[in-house]
Amino acid sequence: MSKLRFFQSLLISTVICFFLPSINARGGHSDHIHPGDGNYSFHGIVRHLFAQEEPTPSLELTRGYMTNDDLEKAMKDFTKRCSKISRLYSIGKSVNGFPLWVIEISDRPGEIEAEPAFKYIGNVHGDEPVGRELLLRLANWICDNYKKDPLAQMIVENVHLHIMPSLNPDGFSIRKRNNANNVDLNRDFPDQFFPFNDDLNLRQPETKAIMTWLRDIRFTASATLHGGALVANFPWDGTEDKRKYYYACPDDETFRFLARIYSKSHRNMSLSKEFEEGITNGASWYPIYGGMQDWNYIYGGCFELTLEISDNKWPKASELSTIWDYNRKSMLNLVASLVKTGVHGRIFSLDKGKPLPGLVVVKGINYTVKAHQTYADYHRLLVPGQKYEVTASSPGYKSKTTTVWLGENAVTADFILIPETSSRGNQLRSSCDCSCKSCGQPLLTQFFTETNNGITLTLFVVVVFLCFLLQRRVRFNLWKQRQSSRRSITV
Repeated sequence: MSKLRFFQSLLISTVICFFLPSINARGGHSDHIHPGDGNYSFHGIVRHLFAQEEPTPSLELTRGYMTNDDLEKAMKDFTKRCSKISRLYSIGKSVNGFPLWVIEISDRPGEIEAEPAFKYIGNVHGDEPVGRELLLRLANWICDNYKKDPLAQMIVENVHLHIMPSLNPDGFSIRKRNNANNVDLNRDFPDQFFPFNDDLNLRQPETKAIMTWLRDIRFTASATLHGGALVANFPWDGTEDKRKYYYACPDDETFRFLARIYSKSHRNMSLSKEFEEGITNGASWYPIYGGMQDWNYIYGGCFELTLEISDNKWPKASELSTIWDYNRKSMLNLVASLVKTGVHGRIFSLDKGKPLPGLVVVKGINYTVKAHQTYADYHRLLVPGQKYEVTASSPGYKSKTTTVWLGENAVTADFILIPETSSRGNQLRSSCDCSCKSCGQPLLTQFFTETNNGITLTLFVVVVFLCFLLQRRVRFNLWKQRQSSRRSITV
């Protein structure tokens, strides 16, 4: 009888795998694990060290830029005009109570799905307003073109894009770098090297809003838009000894790749004489501490770039159209890179046939990504043209490793993890009388010799048939994914 129960459990597991519903990929809640092997110390510092006061732009220079009220109205008008692919929400308020508005663009806005999410943030510094203007133009361009432009369509259908034009509306209103409390928001985040920013009571409301946002939504990548230079900046932003030199993070190659996507798509960023290829490691340019960029990577599982998009911090409004033309392709290509490259997939449990929250690591890179709690999807950005050894694991399950050759297109690698121990298997083993001579025989051998041959044959045929159907289904899914130019692997 115990042997029959075992075979029934095998049959049930096969049926579950066959009828397992497919899950559409898309981004959801933040489930990132801090990188490191125990050698890193993640603390913080109030980074006013390199923040300096600069002359306030004249009132004449601000003409032609949207006021905070203008921006709010424009964002509300946008979500009404493009309601099918967007929604408007706020992640909190500034010191003076102005909402920190965000536009989400997706074919299913507001839904938690298993696809990568990207965020753009502008106006971190109040006297750098170009980003807020460009981000609204980006939203409108996608709305106007997603039905006819392949790149816009790809973004809408495969990414959740979140656009925050202004993180510092208070600073903008007084034409100052810092917020209303005179704090540089890009020095206010917890820092990996120094602990001065660990006091929650001193953290600014805008900073707290960003940190809460990343706990609520899992972003694969992001970028902040600044002014005053023309370069794509990547981690690390600081060094352990505060000296200026190239200080690489674990994903240095990937960050360089992402930065080059932006600079080479830009009209002239990659032609820079100051920065080779128009990109720079932050610490080699000038070290900062308490910055948003490094915090995103360490604590949020988000690959963030700091984009300096105009040499002039506050150019004349008449120049905005040209700056938009120079940056439009870069902004789109950076978002699309989440779909075009990298290793993406889901993790399942063999015993239950359900999505399994797990960890994904790449050999040789000291960084861990955690799959989504509900959909068990992961999105691992990596440099194309290389071979990677990718491992998925989850507590209570045997880890699995596969080797992936990442070419020009993204690769899908799904993992099916096997339990380390089976409660049913333990029960079967414990029910066996060890004084019995047949106890050493394999369980299936006992089953086939002791069970009615007719029932055994029938059940065996049913299992084989279901496995055949499951194999056909997997092959069909792989064929569909190949049609979208993404290779697929099931491990």
